[in-house]
Amino acid sequence: MIENGQVAMTELRGLLFDVDGTLADTERDGHRVAFNRAFQEAGLVWNWPDALYGELLTITGGKERIRHYIETYLDDFQAPMDLDEFIVGLHQSKTAYYMHLLAGGAIPLRSGVKRLLLEAREVGLRLGIATTTTPENVEALLLNTLGADAVGWFEIIAAGDVVPKKKPAPDIYFYAMEKMGLRPDQCIAFEDSENGIRASHAAGLTSIITVNGYTREHNFADAAIVLDQMGEPDLPFDVLQGDAGDHAYLNIELIKQLHQSRG
Repeated sequence: MIENGQVAMTELRGLLFDVDGTLADTERDGHRVAFNRAFQEAGLVWNWPDALYGELLTITGGKERIRHYIETYLDDFQAPMDLDEFIVGLHQSKTAYYMHLLAGGAIPLRSGVKRLLLEAREVGLRLGIATTTTPENVEALLLNTLGADAVGWFEIIAAGDVVPKKKPAPDIYFYAMEKMGLRPDQCIAFEDSENGIRASHAAGLTSIITVNGYTREHNFADAAIVLDQMGEPDLPFDVLQGDAGDHAYLNIELIKQLHQSRG
């Protein structure tokens, strides 16, 4: 945007959040555990240990992950006639176990998430979610970590199968921005994985990365900054890539600086 011969900065208006691994470290002790309990309930001898689950996370979407596991790791598996229905049933069982883990307080938010969301609301930034997990999973996480009204903090919860192609395709971000009436240059995305940043970058978004144990070695060349966590005033982040200036934790001021520095 050019005004009076000078480049005018586009105002930051929206924050778009991934969920699993970004808002909460849900994968290792949440989704993985729930998958294994669902397999056991179904009488299957399958088990996804930590290392294998890290490999399976390259496939986005729970149903897609089950299918990939069957096709890639189970040469001798006698698939049922209706494989799609079988996978859907397993995934529904897994979701029920995941909800139980959330309700028991087993999956807290990551460092700095609650503080940042409250700061964003205070200054009038609009919030949205763009994720591959199901809407039910998102709402349960928000309810059990932030309270009954937290779902209403977000203008859009773009989740699950609402778009035909999941991350690393950018479709979910385009969908969220369309529903919010925002352009990519008015938003920042928060992600934790290579598939996530591939999606957000393809959607034209500046991206902030907070890694987790599964994603620390992923390629984040297109990120504005890569952090080990959002952090708190008494729990500073480590900057893995990029420049945080004098900031020791992720706050609105730093987010706006990163947004303004987008190329």
